[in-house]
Amino acid sequence: MASIVKTMIVDDSAFMRNILKRILSTTNKYVVIGEAANGAEAIKMAEELKPDLISMDIVMPETDGITATKAIKEKTPEIKIVMCTSVDQEQKMIDAVNAGADGYIVKPFQAPKILEQFNKLFP
Repeated sequence: MASIVKTMIVDDSAFMRNILKRILSTTNKYVVIGEAANGAEAIKMAEELKPDLISMDIVMPETDGITATKAIKEKTPEIKIVMCTSVDQEQKMIDAVNAGADGYIVKPFQAPKILEQFNKLFP
């Protein structure tokens, strides 16, 4: 039996967080332990909750996903972070990988692609 992957979802859109939660609930492997609406919340919550995996939106108010990723990775490099981006944000993806992101998924979300990306990090 594979261990449960504690997951945190970070997106300024509650709608997008709900889509991701629904996709993850189709499997027994991932459990959502927290949600944040911006990077500043994400940094604080990651420290408190110590998730295994964070799904991180790039473009958010207050603190963007790239800044949050860098901050989280500096304190807790073992947390895997998968960036969520729109199709036309290639430069932001490069910046995200340079900030320490472990992978990325593209919006609009497609369940098989998301689970495939997450399962690469947690086989």
